[in-house]
Amino acid sequence: MELTEAERTTLLGWADQSGALGLRSRIVLALADGLTVREVSERLGVSAATVAKWRTRFLQRGADGLSDAPRPGRPRSTDREEAERLVLSAIAESRRGGRVPTTRSLARAVGLSQSTVSRIWREHRTPSPRTRLSTPERLGRGLLSDQVYQVLRQRIVAGSLTPGQRLVESDIARQLGTSQAPAREAIKRLAHEGLVSSLPHRGNYVAEISAEEAREVRDVRVVLEEFAARQATVRLQPRTLWLLEESVDRMRAAAAGGDIGAFREADVTFHRDVCAASGNSVLARLWRTIEPSLWGLHVVSNPLYGGDWVAMAERHADLVAALAAGDPDEAARLFAAHAMGRASATQACVESAGHSRPLL
Repeated sequence: MELTEAERTTLLGWADQSGALGLRSRIVLALADGLTVREVSERLGVSAATVAKWRTRFLQRGADGLSDAPRPGRPRSTDREEAERLVLSAIAESRRGGRVPTTRSLARAVGLSQSTVSRIWREHRTPSPRTRLSTPERLGRGLLSDQVYQVLRQRIVAGSLTPGQRLVESDIARQLGTSQAPAREAIKRLAHEGLVSSLPHRGNYVAEISAEEAREVRDVRVVLEEFAARQATVRLQPRTLWLLEESVDRMRAAAAGGDIGAFREADVTFHRDVCAASGNSVLARLWRTIEPSLWGLHVVSNPLYGGDWVAMAERHADLVAALAAGDPDEAARLFAAHAMGRASATQACVESAGHSRPLL
């Protein structure tokens, strides 16, 4: 499977999203990077049939084929909207200690089948009051596995889940008021990103950072980014420049709001787009291959960074300016220095425990 530059740019943007479209985009990108259907299935934790399905849909219809087609049958009815309103009202009443109506009585009230009302109830269900009191995160609407993933990931980034700490599916499910399946799917995603280590017959653990391994991965990153910047400078398209500036704006907003997780996502997206802009498909595949290690070992977008996150966002603005200036040698020099964590015009390198910490 081969992707045009426009298709890859679109899919890379979607791949950062949670939910179905993000997963389908990651499937196609992995296939385009040369992985087999089975390898993609194992890496992303989905069935081979699912991988094959979205491969076929993409080959037939391109990126548009990854979106859900309109469902057959009648459009959303006012009866369903009324059922949702009643279900939410019943949930609120139960939180106040009131009587919980049966799905059968709700179905009779709105003229829908009991199975439809039951499905609506499941879609809107939330953890019990006792469970919510014991956990700081509250799960809202949406796919439960995505929400559990976000909770665990934020805990790892914030440091409340420490390197080497074991992640037990049953404990996570009990804390968040879900079944074990969402916790299992969330842990698989975190393992794919390199934030969790899965050890056969021993369990899942928050990934521990080896200083030696981090140094080796950082050395590879410097080479890749230097080459990518040099090539991207002479091939820079307005669309790519816009994407990079958008990532910088997202970093600024995340820094202002203290959202380290959002900052890291925008940061990794920024460097991924620079590699894609080089026009070298092998380089783009190499970056995607080592990206989980870069993320997990904190070699890119270090959540432990103790400096000024706003200034770090402006450091990336300097990199965009270097690309736009059109000097390949200067852009390569600045990107290499950035990858090594060296000081720039806007951000001094913070030293801690004898090694550089920024590496963003």
